[in-house]
Amino acid sequence: MAYCRQEGKDRIIFVTKEDHETPSNAELVADDPNDPYEEHGLILPNGDINWNCPCLGGMASGPCGEQFKSAFSCFHYSTEDVKGSDCVDQFRAMQECMQKYPDLYPQEDEEEEEEEEEKKPAERLEETAPTEATATKEEEGSS
Repeated sequence: MAYCRQEGKDRIIFVTKEDHETPSNAELVADDPNDPYEEHGLILPNGDINWNCPCLGGMASGPCGEQFKSAFSCFHYSTEDVKGSDCVDQFRAMQECMQKYPDLYPQEDEEEEEEEEEKKPAERLEETAPTEATATKEEEGSS
């Protein structure tokens, strides 16, 4: 027996083997070539911001979406010599909003930051140095 139920935002549909054996009668809708949001990336052909772009990672929606849009728009349209230097207030408002929702907008771990700051520059270089050079030197020494 096929049935459907709603759980929060999700719709769960259970079907039987017999339901799967009958051909689908679903009709596919062709993409609208005039859809201004279709495959244009972050900036639309007219220069506007595509708030539906997946590249924004959903930042334009959610509890701080309006603050994000304000800050990002300000930066995008900024004509200052240092682009975005006139947007400090908008970015500050966005950051303050994001700090109210740490589960949605996690901050960098402060302990990790402090540990990195305590390391000497030479220690940081050792961590990022390529290991192939070391291996090559060891191979040359054993020949």
